Amino acid sequence: MAKLFWQSLLAVPAALGAAVAVSGSAIAAEAATPLVSDFDQDSVQLAQITSVSELTDVLPSDWAFQALQSLVENYGCIQGYPDRTFRGQRSLTRFEFAAGLNSCLDVIATLIAQSGIDPDDLATIRRLQEEFQAELATLRGRVDALEAETATLRAQQFSTTTKLVGQADFHLVTPIDIVTGEASTSVAARARLNFDSSFTGNDRLRIRLQSARGNAISGDGFSDGLLGGLANASSSDAGNEDNTDYNVAVDDFYYQFPVGSRITVTASARGLQGDDWVTSTIVPFDGPSVADAGGPQFYDAGGSTTAGPGVGLSFALTDSIVFDAGYTSGEGGFTPSVGIFAANSQSYIGQLSFITDGFLDAGIAYIHSDRSDRFNGVAGATDTYAGLLNLDFGRFFVAGHGAYTTYNGGNDFSWTAGVGLNDFLAEGAQLGVYGGQLPQLLGTTNNPTLIEGYYEIPFNQFLTITPAVIYGDINTNLAGNDDIGLWGALRATFRF
Repeated sequence: MAKLFWQSLLAVPAALGAAVAVSGSAIAAEAATPLVSDFDQDSVQLAQITSVSELTDVLPSDWAFQALQSLVENYGCIQGYPDRTFRGQRSLTRFEFAAGLNSCLDVIATLIAQSGIDPDDLATIRRLQEEFQAELATLRGRVDALEAETATLRAQQFSTTTKLVGQADFHLVTPIDIVTGEASTSVAARARLNFDSSFTGNDRLRIRLQSARGNAISGDGFSDGLLGGLANASSSDAGNEDNTDYNVAVDDFYYQFPVGSRITVTASARGLQGDDWVTSTIVPFDGPSVADAGGPQFYDAGGSTTAGPGVGLSFALTDSIVFDAGYTSGEGGFTPSVGIFAANSQSYIGQLSFITDGFLDAGIAYIHSDRSDRFNGVAGATDTYAGLLNLDFGRFFVAGHGAYTTYNGGNDFSWTAGVGLNDFLAEGAQLGVYGGQLPQLLGTTNNPTLIEGYYEIPFNQFLTITPAVIYGDINTNLAGNDDIGLWGALRATFRF
């Protein structure tokens, strides 16, 4: 009697498991088969079978053969089609599932009615409940605690759509050899809080709060901005020192959303210009380098005076070829008499990039700027044409760029080139050396020269340390002498 009772209990998971397994295997094997069968449900008369061998399309080699055999021969609750087929490779309809489940439940009801429930079986069940009572109580307490904690988090969560991401950069810079200029150690720092919101899962609204102090490296070459300063010390572009004395301001404010599968549109109220509009600056020095010259600087040199409202578009022509375009107004807003597209010092950029996971990354860019007094103190618009290249040999890369700029009454050529090692001595670390001639800015008569060697070391996901040695030769030929300097720098980047 007890044996029949336990068999009846075992029949439930066996029946349901077989039904689900057959349905899952059918869907996996024939994904193109419609979920609703293509024959009239009312015309099907399922036939009860007593042996799995009666099913002509079920073979001992089938992966579910033993499950079918058990359900047919031990419980007698599997039915076949009138033609003695089981059709295990097709989708299971809801009608068929109901018929098979009903047949097995009938068998279970019969087994229970015949056997009853043995008192010894009930005693065994009660004993097991008592033995595991403490464990069940502990588990219940843990579940209750998790439910309470989840309710608290839901009630106190910052936002269901917004993620807060922070970054703080701290710089310590000391002169090693200064020919002219001050010779004191300096400190520069920048803190950012990004509020990234998504409303569809594919879009992003970013509002960035930023506070910074001290874009300059100790010495005339960096304090007047001719060498561009530090990359992560302020939001200023090349040639415009911006010591904000830790005043908090909205640095970026834009909304980015996809149009189809290959186009992304960005509408900016503030903060985007130059390389902010492009998918990649190609050169691997952009980011790890401590000096801003790793940028490269032609993006900043062709930018607007202020990064006002703008709009950008990124079009993935193929999986590897991307065209980016962006427009930035130099006005803080717009006035009816001027309008956004007639703003002072407006700029726009177009870049075509070839980006792969392999050996070659390359790009060509064009930037126009109405900014005045940008190159060599000469007022008027500028046009910049640039090429960028990165050759990746695995853990070793060679990269650089060249940029040709025309302005009112002259032209300028700037460039950088360098080499680097990825995963040098530590996973994720990068050792790099690059150098070149920077754009002529703020009254210089020659292109400043800069060389930097850096070693970016990620200690963990929160802290990255980057020591660097920077050489700068402004070569202004003003007052008959040059400004030459050699600095040691240490940057600590915290992400949270």
